[in-house]
Amino acid sequence: MVNPLWLRTFVTLVEQKHFTRAAALLHMTQPGVSQHIRKLETYYQSPLINRFEKHFELTLEGEKLLQFARDFLSQEQQFKETLGEDSPFEGICRLSSPGALAMRLYPQLCDIQKQHPALIIHFEVAPNHRIISELINNTVDIGLITHQVDTPELITTAMEQESLCLVVPSAIKKVAFDELCHLGVIIHPDAHHHIPAVLKANFPEFQHLSEFQVKGAINQINLILEPVAAGHGFTVIPESMVRAFHNKAGIHIVPLSIPVYETIYLAHKRHRAPASRYDYILSQLFPQQFSSLNS
Repeated sequence: MVNPLWLRTFVTLVEQKHFTRAAALLHMTQPGVSQHIRKLETYYQSPLINRFEKHFELTLEGEKLLQFARDFLSQEQQFKETLGEDSPFEGICRLSSPGALAMRLYPQLCDIQKQHPALIIHFEVAPNHRIISELINNTVDIGLITHQVDTPELITTAMEQESLCLVVPSAIKKVAFDELCHLGVIIHPDAHHHIPAVLKANFPEFQHLSEFQVKGAINQINLILEPVAAGHGFTVIPESMVRAFHNKAGIHIVPLSIPVYETIYLAHKRHRAPASRYDYILSQLFPQQFSSLNS
């Protein structure tokens, strides 16, 4: 790659039209300026200037290089000036969360981008383990996950809690453990975390999810309650997903003796501080929690 110092010397020489003046402006010697020009000519294997007496003219190759050098140095200067900038209202924002949480957060993120179009939201829906891997590999900058991790590369902070709901078909009003076993279970991407957490707290008979016959499985978060409403089985999902379901007449939320909550954690690299735009976004997504974190 060409040395930017040689390009700067070349542009200065052309603008000053004199070796001595260019050398003085660059705090160099005149032989030093000449050496930079020779190095450019060697690098590009083309003559760049035609010398005569104490003057010179650019060759055709020199004119092409002059345009390139000016563009290159201008872009380099602009880049240098932006390094110190950290606007909360512009830049690419790379975030990720599990599907259930994404259903609630992504519409809010779209509203934030609508208010500040220079904030470009790149949002990925992924399971917790993949989010952790992508944070470590710098594929995403912020992860919102549903369990705390003991990974030295990451910092996790509890942001909020959401109720987990045991949901059965609407025809079933009073639920015993035997009835759940008879009904069967609808599996979804977070089922192996959600269902044992709720059943273990509320049904002493529960041992393992394998006790239940799987009556259906769906990996599309917004469709999880469809087989439940159709009478095919029960499941456990966050309350926000139940509220968003279109066919509430087809489902019944079982009252729990012991409420169970899912904690949402903010995760980011320990030695890679997020840009200020993430502070702004998080303050909009979790206003109360973010305020208490920074008080």
